[in-house]
Amino acid sequence: MPTVQYGTRQIHYTHIIENSLKHAYITVDFYEGVILKSPKIDESRANEAVYKKGRWILEKQKLVERIPQGEISTGSRLLYLGKRYYVQVIQDAGIRGASVSFNYSKFRIRVNPDVPDRNESINTALEQFSREKAEVKITPRIKIWIQSTGLTPTDVRFRKLDKRWGSCSPADEIIINFDAVKLPFSVIDYIIVHELAHIKHKDHSKDFDREVAKFIPNWKSLNEKLCGMRL
Repeated sequence: MPTVQYGTRQIHYTHIIENSLKHAYITVDFYEGVILKSPKIDESRANEAVYKKGRWILEKQKLVERIPQGEISTGSRLLYLGKRYYVQVIQDAGIRGASVSFNYSKFRIRVNPDVPDRNESINTALEQFSREKAEVKITPRIKIWIQSTGLTPTDVRFRKLDKRWGSCSPADEIIINFDAVKLPFSVIDYIIVHELAHIKHKDHSKDFDREVAKFIPNWKSLNEKLCGMRL
């Protein structure tokens, strides 16, 4: 896949040649990523076209960021810690179901071609990946925020939640949706502090808002971003 370096960011894109076109144009889609369509041009001119639109592309990527729904296939993009990564799906008769590996460049998903439901097997493997990574990546941040806020839960667990990113029970047990590992650390921190604040304030009163704001001053903008993420 062609790649253009734009500042500190890399822009991966797909180049589609359509001879009927007079000019090049670029689209950004969650599943398809960055696509350059143009009449026949060489690689250097293609890279130049993408580079010139680099700032727009990066801004557009932020707008289309959503936790993916539906079928996962080669070319899909998966969110992990706030960044979108390319997916390669490989048929492998040597495994049962599906497995997920990640090298901080792309996801590689192996799936047995004979599974009854390919998509279900892949989603199960991805959920297991998210659960394991949430334990590793989010747990240390919870410990830091417990120390910073002075608010101590009776227990902390990771679970799949259908409509919430987290919860705090009347007994001060905190549950974090393990899908939160797909979000940027800034948003993860907001989720943690939000739930810790419920130890002190069980409702969403102004006192609760002030408690969150003591530790996350920009919580309103993070909350808006979180509301834009589909569970």
